[in-house]
Amino acid sequence: MEKHLQVISVLQWVVTFLAMGAACTVLLIYIFCTDCWLIAAMYTAWLIVDWNTPKQGGRRSSWVRNWTVWKYFRDYFPVKLIKTHDLLPSRNYIFGYHPHGIFCFGAFCNFGTEATGFSKKFPGIKPSLATLAGNFRLPVLRDYLMSGGICPVNRNSIDYLLSCNGTGNAVVIVVGGAAESLHCTPGMNCVTLRNRKGFVRLALQKGSDLVPVYSFGENDVYKQVIFEEGTYWRAIQKKLQKILGFAPCLFHGSGLFFNNSWGIVPFCKPITTIVGEPITVPKIEDPTEEMVDLYHDMYIRSLQSLFDRFKTRYGLKESDILHVQ
Repeated sequence: MEKHLQVISVLQWVVTFLAMGAACTVLLIYIFCTDCWLIAAMYTAWLIVDWNTPKQGGRRSSWVRNWTVWKYFRDYFPVKLIKTHDLLPSRNYIFGYHPHGIFCFGAFCNFGTEATGFSKKFPGIKPSLATLAGNFRLPVLRDYLMSGGICPVNRNSIDYLLSCNGTGNAVVIVVGGAAESLHCTPGMNCVTLRNRKGFVRLALQKGSDLVPVYSFGENDVYKQVIFEEGTYWRAIQKKLQKILGFAPCLFHGSGLFFNNSWGIVPFCKPITTIVGEPITVPKIEDPTEEMVDLYHDMYIRSLQSLFDRFKTRYGLKESDILHVQ
């Protein structure tokens, strides 16, 4: 029974991510065509009034973040959160999360819920996991995401959290984004970071410290078909990525009833998230390219050091290296 509850907890999140927004949009349109149209009209009116809430700190719920279902979610893999240094509540932070994986299970479990005890390990720090802004245009899904402290990954939202919400805020950005998900496969230690400097520039403008975060095992929970650069299918993936904002990956996990069958249930592989040492960043309203490059290089070196320090503890060999592209 314990294992079944764990599978259900993970499956509901996968289905939520894949279908909840579209399903609720269709349902809302359908209700407009029934005798209950007034309910749909009232919700739509409220949606319009509440449209900017995701950009203004959201509407997190401690009750939702502490649901028992997230503990089953955590134990399925299992997911662990490792703290290496204290974080001061008097500062704001930008966490760079790596790698993306397919569904960012580690990022969601550690920063979108309290299943791994983030608030106890980092007292006074309030995490906000940033995800695609398009998710917050979809009815019901937007409210579900906000209840976990999840925010849009756009300038307005992050500006508000780091400038207008006091201190003790930690915005978690999956730096590699959709492009990185196209490279994730078991055994692959590769991050898309070399030309991703926007988060560093933002940290300098806001005077927020940079914190490298690496999740061992994030790439191991699904198997993906990797298309070579220059092929027809790779071109289609990149084209759809630009249109949709996310990369359509061809992946599979295990079946719902039989472990040796194919399905969307992720494999039971441990995910261990290491929160590294913060890099103190000065506040510079208009940083030069040289200054951005300096702190970007510091960040890359810190992430590589974090990876090398912990890799042999979590299933990798001493010879394994982190590829930064």
